[in-house]
Amino acid sequence: MSLVLALAMIADPIQSIERCGYRVVQSYPHDATSFTQGLFWDDGHLYEATGQYGRSRLARLDLKTGKALAQTKLPHDQFGEGITRWRDQIIGVTWQSGVGNRWQIKDLKPVGTFKYAGEGWGVTLVGDSLVLSDGTSQLRFFDPATMAEQKRVTVRFGTRPLAMLNELETIDGEIWANVWMTDMIVRIDPASGAIKSHIDLSGLKEQAGAIGNDSVLNGIAWDAKKKRLFVTGKYWPKLYEVALADCR
Repeated sequence: MSLVLALAMIADPIQSIERCGYRVVQSYPHDATSFTQGLFWDDGHLYEATGQYGRSRLARLDLKTGKALAQTKLPHDQFGEGITRWRDQIIGVTWQSGVGNRWQIKDLKPVGTFKYAGEGWGVTLVGDSLVLSDGTSQLRFFDPATMAEQKRVTVRFGTRPLAMLNELETIDGEIWANVWMTDMIVRIDPASGAIKSHIDLSGLKEQAGAIGNDSVLNGIAWDAKKKRLFVTGKYWPKLYEVALADCR
């Protein structure tokens, strides 16, 4: 789905919401067999979670080569989704099994599981809360230690709820979210759910050489120390460092 069509479906005036384009800073290799579901940057490496039953994994990646330096496979009955770091753990969710996983970040070894209701799509950490997207317009906030739900916030584009929020990343206090099946990333105020701006990444899939309906934009990682923004997609052979451009 194009960005234009996605915005038409929202059917709400957006003149007051900032729109940004992008420029490519650098491209890197990415495993084209990876159905990317979660992505984050930590201490010099990318961490990626992939989906599909029987093929889901968590991996620490070398940025320059795209190769896995360490990895852990999920059970065959789990469809991997988003991941985020919390303390010395990586917390990950799964699509429809209602099971979440915890791994040690140092060696990616499992250290526990937890249960939650509904679907799991993306996760990120905002302050002391784990934030979960589940395919609806709501973001759900949890205590990452106990997974007790704290609150829910409805994401709105203008006055209209925006569903299909997928992979999440926290950048400078905002939640950035891929919108599934579009070329759009939205920047969300976690307190109110209001979309503050949106980023049009049209053309990046074609530039990556990705083909097929499933090869959608998905994956946002932020290197806070060097202020680098990385994006990729499902089955993309490339991962990009991009910068925002032409914001208006």
